[in-house]
Amino acid sequence: MAHGNLMVFSGNANPVLAAQVARFLQIPIGRAEVGAFSDGEVFVEILENVRGRDVFVLQPTCAPTNDHLMELLTMIDALKRASANRITAAMPYFGYARQDRKSRSRTAITAKLVADLITSAGANRVLTMDLHADQIQGFFDVPVDNIYASPILLGDIWRQSYPELIVVSPDVGGVVRARAIAKRLEVDLAIIDKRRPRPNDSVVMNIIGDVEGRTCVLVDDMVDTANTLCEAAHALKAQGAIKVCAYCTHPVLSGPAMERIESSMLDELVVTDTIPLRPDARGSGKIRVLSVAELLAETIRRIAEEDSVSSLFMD
Repeated sequence: MAHGNLMVFSGNANPVLAAQVARFLQIPIGRAEVGAFSDGEVFVEILENVRGRDVFVLQPTCAPTNDHLMELLTMIDALKRASANRITAAMPYFGYARQDRKSRSRTAITAKLVADLITSAGANRVLTMDLHADQIQGFFDVPVDNIYASPILLGDIWRQSYPELIVVSPDVGGVVRARAIAKRLEVDLAIIDKRRPRPNDSVVMNIIGDVEGRTCVLVDDMVDTANTLCEAAHALKAQGAIKVCAYCTHPVLSGPAMERIESSMLDELVVTDTIPLRPDARGSGKIRVLSVAELLAETIRRIAEEDSVSSLFMD
């Protein structure tokens, strides 16, 4: 699968994933110095010839989000000034995606701002995975390939052979994603309707669907503070579920997430390696990681060869 014109570079966000992608592509990872001055300013130097090459910068904008975003922008600028032919910002996880609209008066639409920054830096196209909201693709003025981890997650669910399986959406906003998984698995769908009747009242979680005696698989695009997932697991067990597992693409796991997961009624959390696990999550017996390296590598190969990407996800 060696490609003479293709190069993959990585910042400091997820170098392990980048190395695995390069291995699947049978090319060496591009050599670059990506560091910072003593005052925190990002410094990038490309250490090999990229003139006329098709370059992919693999850099999820995960925590520390602003540092990794600035690394991505600076690498794109350095590659542009080094005369790369085409630069693709390959962000397995797109930070700031939750700020895709004005949720309250006088708030920024930061997802659009970040899209503008990436385009202005010199990216010719964008590759990302499981965007929090599909409409973010329209924020970019360059082509965007938003691919899905669902084939990997579905494959694992099939291999586990869960008894009496039912797919559950942890909130109303995730129904489309959960319904698509349930349809592929040919199983039932349940929905958790979470609401607070009055300010300062406790949250009421209504479960739409019968989960008694079932193995519940919660499906979401990311797990951040894990509050929603842990509350959902508690509600499902209270309604008679025999087992609750969660499948989430991006393991953000910020703040008290790990403490909540370890003390929750969640039996297992399955995530992908779009974001490297934080140190206290690596040793957790409740978390299992699936790799998206091969899927990313195949997508990069297809983009480089001007082949279809969407056919990867069609029946």
